[in-house]
Amino acid sequence: MPHSRPAQSAVGPVRPGRDAQVTLHPATAEVRAGFWHTRREVNARTSVPQGPGLLESAGNLHNLRLVAGTAQGEYQGDFPFVDSDVYKWLEAASWQLAQATPGEEGPEGRRLAADVHRIISLVAEAQQSDGYLNTWFQIRRGGERYQDLRWGHELYCAGHLIQAAVAHHRSTGRDELLDVARRFADHIDSVFGPPGSGKPIDGVDGHPEIETALVELYRETGERRYLDLAGHFVDSYGHGKLGGDAYSQDRVPLRSADTVEGHAVRQLYLLAGAADLAAETGDAELLGACERLWQAMTATKTHLTGGLGAHHAKEDFGDPFELPNERAYCETCAAIASIQWSWRMALLTGEARYSDLIERTLFNGFLAGVSLDGESWLYVNPLQVRDGHTDSGGDQSARRTRWFSCACCPPNVMRLLAALQHYLASGDAHGLQIHQYVTGSYRGDLDGVPVAVSTHTDYPWQGTVAFTIDESPRDRPWTLSLRIPQWCRTYRVRCGTETYDQSDAPVSDGWLRWERTWAPGDEVVLELGLEPRLTVADPRVDAVRGCVAIERGPLVYCLEEVDHPGTGLDDIVLDTTRPLAERHRPDLLGGVTTVVATGHRRHIPDAGWWPYRPAGDTALDAAPPTDEQVRLTAVPYYAWANRQNGSMRVWLPTS
Repeated sequence: MPHSRPAQSAVGPVRPGRDAQVTLHPATAEVRAGFWHTRREVNARTSVPQGPGLLESAGNLHNLRLVAGTAQGEYQGDFPFVDSDVYKWLEAASWQLAQATPGEEGPEGRRLAADVHRIISLVAEAQQSDGYLNTWFQIRRGGERYQDLRWGHELYCAGHLIQAAVAHHRSTGRDELLDVARRFADHIDSVFGPPGSGKPIDGVDGHPEIETALVELYRETGERRYLDLAGHFVDSYGHGKLGGDAYSQDRVPLRSADTVEGHAVRQLYLLAGAADLAAETGDAELLGACERLWQAMTATKTHLTGGLGAHHAKEDFGDPFELPNERAYCETCAAIASIQWSWRMALLTGEARYSDLIERTLFNGFLAGVSLDGESWLYVNPLQVRDGHTDSGGDQSARRTRWFSCACCPPNVMRLLAALQHYLASGDAHGLQIHQYVTGSYRGDLDGVPVAVSTHTDYPWQGTVAFTIDESPRDRPWTLSLRIPQWCRTYRVRCGTETYDQSDAPVSDGWLRWERTWAPGDEVVLELGLEPRLTVADPRVDAVRGCVAIERGPLVYCLEEVDHPGTGLDDIVLDTTRPLAERHRPDLLGGVTTVVATGHRRHIPDAGWWPYRPAGDTALDAAPPTDEQVRLTAVPYYAWANRQNGSMRVWLPTS
């Protein structure tokens, strides 16, 4: 496995150790303007600050006070994992605190810091003397511990607590929450272990999550036993300890699995933990399993949006090429877990395809999960809502909802957006790699010598990305590597006074690499072709056979009822003989580029009381498209359901 030493310690959720067997290390990045800056500002000013109030009204904080003995009343909530929502919010808030310059936080930053301190104090008060903490079991189950590992989520909640603690420590340097997390991790390590270890429980949680957390706690503290415990948990799945089914990742050991299966979020969190272990231990078999399962997932079980999960029942992946539209589950948390796993694989291997999937998922399957104003959410992300669909909102709904009874997704979105800069760039001994394009800066170093690049772009609305070298050693060449997205068919690059296209600036493994002895002020301008395009699926995807989707750059597009009044979307047929046109609409959905297309409205004769007929019965056959043309306006999928409830579709039948 490749090996490089970290160039610079970037603040973020994944920090490979100095001896980690990885190809790349996260580099420091900053988002200063543009698309993702806007989305992060909404997260920082609206979503994250609302967290404490929402957690208060849902009862999460009340439950911690019950355990701490500072409140009276009944336990609130129907699930054993409600503590995890508090911890995910703490992680999001901690990454947000890392964005502020000390002494320049402003009133909003000071309020956020005060909320974080108050909730950390509450968590510390609720922790038992031996380190255990789970309000469900301490209250609803009378102090019973680890008797329902399949459904109890005790280690899952502990994992999110540990990740919040690592985030808080990395962002602020403070130890309060890290001390709580270490006490809990030490307690778990004293209880769980393999046969012969002298520990009483040879078991594993029904919902993986603690594995990545323990690896990161090892990275933060240097305590090897946390890494060893994570390895024990990863290798405990697939041996019948949870009943032997795919839902709990217990049907087959990960090392011998040939495809992703079962509950999508459980599978992806487990694989992220396995990737972390492979990074720290050099376990080639584990890396091989991760590569094999990622390939199987992307080739057969991933929606066009990057969404994952075909089944509402058990939040399951489904079978290969089982990718429905209106019944697509595509849980927002699954999109987040996919990004987390793919980033770890990008660092492990250096391959651009992992960041290709990150980009697709970020712009589509993930971002659709939060409204443009940051105040309502989608738990599931279908690719079609039929005409006449009725839905009152809530969990598993196709309507945006203020909060959920199972509120795993909103604080999960908050923490990813707050830490987004961590997923943008990497460094190695040879230079700097730009994985995602934003207006801002990227910084790494070469054996202690800093390199820094600033960028300006209106991506994804325009394809031009301008890079300026800000810092560089004058006597040493290094490589600036730019990811050319998988969807891109044409590109040009200007370096200094010379311009190249794809014929004389070839891509290698998804990377366009420029090695130079750079000087401050040197410029590179990348131009990616963003022409609207039609996409078809593998013919084995039955749900969309005979259909196309509209894409432009990294964005998947959809039709919404609100843009086509009086025209049922289920009756639309796209005319593929007419060109697609793009139109920037600063007045629409916060400013988007739409794609304008031509369609026809089908007039299907009434078949009577029975909608089936003999093949070849042309009298009752669905009428072909008429000359009644319809102007179609497609909007980015991430922005759907932000104006009014109505029908929507991504995949369109063709004439």
